[in-house]
Amino acid sequence: MRISIVTVGTRMPPWVSQGVEEYSKRMPRELNIEWKELPLAARGKNASAEKLREKEGQQILKAIPSGDRVIALDVRGQALSTERMAEALAQWQMSGENYSLMIGGPDGLSADCLQRAERRWSLSGLTLPHPLVRILLAEQLYRAWTITVNHPYHRQ
Repeated sequence: MRISIVTVGTRMPPWVSQGVEEYSKRMPRELNIEWKELPLAARGKNASAEKLREKEGQQILKAIPSGDRVIALDVRGQALSTERMAEALAQWQMSGENYSLMIGGPDGLSADCLQRAERRWSLSGLTLPHPLVRILLAEQLYRAWTITVNHPYHRQ
């Protein structure tokens, strides 16, 4: 099974890359996490947030592998506990399907991206900076997997 995380923004500080890499490499081979970083749309004085979302949304949708089930990370989405995320991950593994998770740019996800998603998840009611979202998502996917295999990490 593969989980593609399609995210807007390519220049992350080293601490972000290190954190994401650390949790991603801890995942088992049968649960491959693939990160796809896309460039931000050019931001000029006259660029509207809506046009930027649309342009980035087109990139995101093109980067999603055909046949993947899609989930949008959206502050207005359903809040999940770690245990519920673990249940979802276990179901994904049993289905044998691949999944793509979308993380929008600074202006969020386009309407087309939200429409393409079969679910919307919120990692927090707080507004989180995109670099932190990446690490938080990577850690929570790892934690969810540890719950499914009764690994002691979750109980630390």
